[in-house]
Amino acid sequence: MSAFGAWIVLAAVVTASVTLVEVGRRLLAGRLSARWPGAGLAARRVAAPAFAFAAVVGCSTAMPYRLLADPAESAVRQALRIAAIGVTTWLVLRIGYALSDPPLERLMRIEGDRNRRARKARTQMLLLRRIAAVLIVVLALGAALFTFPAVRTVGAGLLASAGVAGLVVGIAARPVLGNLLAGLQLAFSDALRLDDVVVVQGEWGRVEELTLSYVALRLWDDRRMIFPVSYFTEQPFENWTRHSSRLLGSVDLHVDWTVPIEELRAELYAALRDNPLWDRREWILQAVGVQPNGLVTIRAMMSAADSASTWDLRCDVREHLISHIRDRYPEALPRFRVEPLETALDGRGDGGRAAPDGGGGRAGPGGDGPVHARTVRRA
Repeated sequence: MSAFGAWIVLAAVVTASVTLVEVGRRLLAGRLSARWPGAGLAARRVAAPAFAFAAVVGCSTAMPYRLLADPAESAVRQALRIAAIGVTTWLVLRIGYALSDPPLERLMRIEGDRNRRARKARTQMLLLRRIAAVLIVVLALGAALFTFPAVRTVGAGLLASAGVAGLVVGIAARPVLGNLLAGLQLAFSDALRLDDVVVVQGEWGRVEELTLSYVALRLWDDRRMIFPVSYFTEQPFENWTRHSSRLLGSVDLHVDWTVPIEELRAELYAALRDNPLWDRREWILQAVGVQPNGLVTIRAMMSAADSASTWDLRCDVREHLISHIRDRYPEALPRFRVEPLETALDGRGDGGRAAPDGGGGRAGPGGDGPVHARTVRRA
């Protein structure tokens, strides 16, 4: 075959390979997408690496190496080997992502009682996918490097001293391996999942991203805090959605002793019954203590489906109770109470003895001498 004919064959093989890939893409995105909706999306995701793979394989198969000079032949062969490894890795990664994206999206849409298990499965799938991608890339880089004769010689020497090499690599990669193992431990021990509500170093936030090296928290004010994965295996933290996303919220009010607790309890239930954020699971109102200043602490507790709903429900209940006490029972609002010291002494049976002059006395409005007062209860 002439040189011109060999190059024509090369062009024809490459064209046929690319055309075959295009036919498969149109078939997946057309007829099959009506039966399997994810087929069209997968075809679009893998189209670019599939075309590159077809072109490289076609070139490698039909390349007329005999028409090339010796240095050029070696260089072309080497370049095609590396290109084949690269596009194969690219194609495998895209296929893996295209196949795993639909179940991950379905897991994101699950709500209610199954949400916790869905987040656990999604976290584990994402970590396993990242680990598989890292391993595939590392193997591809190793295969590409071993196409060079000099690297193969060095590799044989390293394999001969695998113990020393392994020790050196292990020491150098200890933080990376530690985070990798910590990420696997978090995912498969169910200690931390995507979208979990956690409190770390006094900051409240949701787990927005969990990778092999770090955990990103989205705080309540849209700030992000980044922690190494190993932090969550070595340091304590609060997980509010460990077993369930449902939470109990509380509202504390400090009021006067004259507050009608039974009426306030009935008003709380009426407010919760009309609030869509309450999940109708639990509620209670109790007097939980007396403050040193004499005010009574009233605590209202209610349940909600998740942390965001709990926060909004607490604010709604607090505002409603404050308005109700202010409008219906103003005498129960926190206030100062004072009484003349003479009255207080008479009450203790001191015979109505007048207080001595000086030491904190002040003239009364009528100029009849000092009047002493003490605070009985202070807000």
